[in-house]
Amino acid sequence: MRVSDDDRERTAGQLQRAFTEGRLTQPEFEDRVGLAFAAKTYADLLALISDLPADQPPPPADDLVVLESTNGHVRRWGEWVVPRRLRISCKYGNVALDLTEAVITHPVVEIELRLKYGSARIVLPEGAGADIDRFSSRHGSAVSRVPGLPRPGAVRVVVSGETGYGHLAVGYPRRGLFGR
Repeated sequence: MRVSDDDRERTAGQLQRAFTEGRLTQPEFEDRVGLAFAAKTYADLLALISDLPADQPPPPADDLVVLESTNGHVRRWGEWVVPRRLRISCKYGNVALDLTEAVITHPVVEIELRLKYGSARIVLPEGAGADIDRFSSRHGSAVSRVPGLPRPGAVRVVVSGETGYGHLAVGYPRRGLFGR
């Protein structure tokens, strides 16, 4: 798949951090940055950073946030910190998660949804990927309008759980989301 200017700049930023940490020499850095800005595909970019550590440190094993609601909605949008694992239980209400402006420090985010009578909508930043294969709806549907694998450097969201009477929708941003 072909890369965008943002993808090239993101890779150049990662190379800059590696250079300032002493992981690359000046000539290596200059060569790789030149190749990054000339890259056409994701494979070209991955070859430049595959021997470098990931941008973010690994998350702690117990990074879990639990949100519960009996008769209301669970909504998160704007600049909120997304944990590595998010477990949401909602008996009578809907879940709306907008990750487009959120602070995400983990390469993979796990979201577990336990909904009895309610639906969930998850909005991902451009380039993110989603796996909804572990989610089931007895009387509804589960739809993802994003690829299963993210672009390099973007987050991958894994959604699991179930709803009795409701739907799951995962997609990229659109106007009018959450009434904003």
